[in-house]
Amino acid sequence: MLARSNPEMAFTSLNHYIDYEWVRYAYDCTRKDGAVGVDGQSGEDYAVNLTQNLLGLVDRLKSGRYRAQPVRRHFIAKADGGRRGLGIPSFEDKVAQRAIVMLLEPIYEQDFHDCSFGFRPGRSAHEALRSVWKGVMYRGGQWVLDVDVRKYFDSIDRAKLRELLARRVTDGVVRRLIDKWLKAGVLEDGQLTYPDSGTRQGGVISPCLANVFLHYVLDEWFAAEVQPRLRGTSTLVRFADDFVVILAHKDDAERVLRALGKRLGKYGLELHPDKTRMIDFRFQPQSGHGDYQEPLTTTFNFLGFTHVWVTSEKGRAMVRQLTAKDRVARTLKAISRVCRAMRNRPLRDQHQRLSRMLKGHYAYFGISGNYERLASLPYQVARIWRKWLSRRSNERSMPWVAFTRILQLFPLPQPRIVHSYAKP
Repeated sequence: MLARSNPEMAFTSLNHYIDYEWVRYAYDCTRKDGAVGVDGQSGEDYAVNLTQNLLGLVDRLKSGRYRAQPVRRHFIAKADGGRRGLGIPSFEDKVAQRAIVMLLEPIYEQDFHDCSFGFRPGRSAHEALRSVWKGVMYRGGQWVLDVDVRKYFDSIDRAKLRELLARRVTDGVVRRLIDKWLKAGVLEDGQLTYPDSGTRQGGVISPCLANVFLHYVLDEWFAAEVQPRLRGTSTLVRFADDFVVILAHKDDAERVLRALGKRLGKYGLELHPDKTRMIDFRFQPQSGHGDYQEPLTTTFNFLGFTHVWVTSEKGRAMVRQLTAKDRVARTLKAISRVCRAMRNRPLRDQHQRLSRMLKGHYAYFGISGNYERLASLPYQVARIWRKWLSRRSNERSMPWVAFTRILQLFPLPQPRIVHSYAKP
């Protein structure tokens, strides 16, 4: 591939790839049941005159007549009690952004480092978690920098992003389209605003642009300038803007933390003063043993898992990745909402929905060493289900005998380990 053989080359002509077949494939890759944008048009609505809509989109993209619509502001709850603002583009904007992402990905996939896992084809959060585990168990990591970049997506300096994009992409049509999406307004409670920084979370192209920015700001800098100057081993693991640095020596960790704040500040980013911390992750055993005996070592959370040292039944020190307590609470809260909303629906429908939710939880959190955290979930879900089934009658509480018969007819899925790599 041209991008791989010419790492310094800037691509001046990419828009000739944008034809009907290209945009049709972008449409096929776009989620049809997602939230609608400011125009209220759904994927189903767009498909009514699909051919004409896509042909018109191609013409407008290439001629410069394309206009990005404002994004609709939508908030979702965060684990810490706050809210994360998303910008929901119109369906056609999602298709157009997917078409441009399909142009950019093959180029930047040749440049991105192995430490980056988020929103990349063929890479996943579980690979990132495995890299963290290996960084401690196999590479001697004892000090962890748990880093939080304050409001990353909203803080990206657009001028600097354009400079970084220009290193690889100078095609005028592509660059103008990206600028239109960056400048698109935000509609919230009927008020239209035009933020002068950042790229809106929720857009199809936002993760790609965010990865490009941190590739140059963090990944390349760490590999080229930081690691060669360290006394011991180090591992950087990044999933979008969420990352940890695992180091063998305390003095290396202190130096990297100081340099990291200066480096990010140079590009308009800021470390969150309360959520960024240096963790002594050396194993410090305590008396007793058992698979989930927690030693005195401080823990840290990453990608929904709490990382903690334990002593296995064989007496070995192991790092376990356990479902973070806030994630368990979030799952149970979501299940309670579903049970409440569906309490008057047929039991079969309720069971199917709960089974899907539990299987989805197991698919992500089913990591070796985490079975004990998973094992209690069906019982907790059963209690919630029983509570809301009781509310649809005049009874205060459904007798457990009656509810047990329901569980026999509609058994809840039991946990299973899907991702196995941490051997006891």
